[in-house]
Amino acid sequence: MADPLEAPHRANAEPSDSPDTKTNLLDAAENLFAHEGVHRASLRAITQSAGANLAAVHYHFGSKEALVREVLARRLGPLNRRRIELLDQVEAADAMPAVKDIVRAFVQPTLEMVQRERGGHAFARFVCRTFSEPDESFRDIVLEQFRDIVARFTTAFERSLPDLPREELFWRFHFMVGSMVHTAGLGFLAHRLSDGLCNPTDLDGLTTRLVRFLTAGLEAKATAIQEADPG
Repeated sequence: MADPLEAPHRANAEPSDSPDTKTNLLDAAENLFAHEGVHRASLRAITQSAGANLAAVHYHFGSKEALVREVLARRLGPLNRRRIELLDQVEAADAMPAVKDIVRAFVQPTLEMVQRERGGHAFARFVCRTFSEPDESFRDIVLEQFRDIVARFTTAFERSLPDLPREELFWRFHFMVGSMVHTAGLGFLAHRLSDGLCNPTDLDGLTTRLVRFLTAGLEAKATAIQEADPG
């Protein structure tokens, strides 16, 4: 199985669904951000890949930071709305839903986006790379997109895990996000390391395994942290 992100390629190597310049710029930026990182992907390289010019970037976005924001918002907006939709359904069916159902509402839209949307793999890799960028402003842009989602889902988890300390819940939420992002952006590694035994394109199987793994972690007994002996 080929790594969908093994080597950089031009965003317009495949025909775009829309000839719109703004869409082409977003596609090109997303692809180059995934392969090179935000700092290394120059506006000139983005415009060349999109078949546009620098003036088009300034016309549509105004700045590189604004371009980054829109690349993220284009995917994360619908993704987060889908998460809330699924969580609403889960909570409508049960005032105290099973943890596994809350987990699925959170991770399933991401895995579906990666496998079903054109450019989904590149976007997942871009999000992975964002947290290694030297400029904290880019990480802050990602975090802005997640604050409301984190608040809504931690509230749901608190109702279903009433005995779990809040600090512990936030750590486990952090671990859940990390597992999801790594799986979405680098799932092909499992295929390589298992000599083909693991199939990251099996959406149902992948989702079921990830949900089961994360649910077990969230439902585990609270961690007992021993104070260091000052003497």
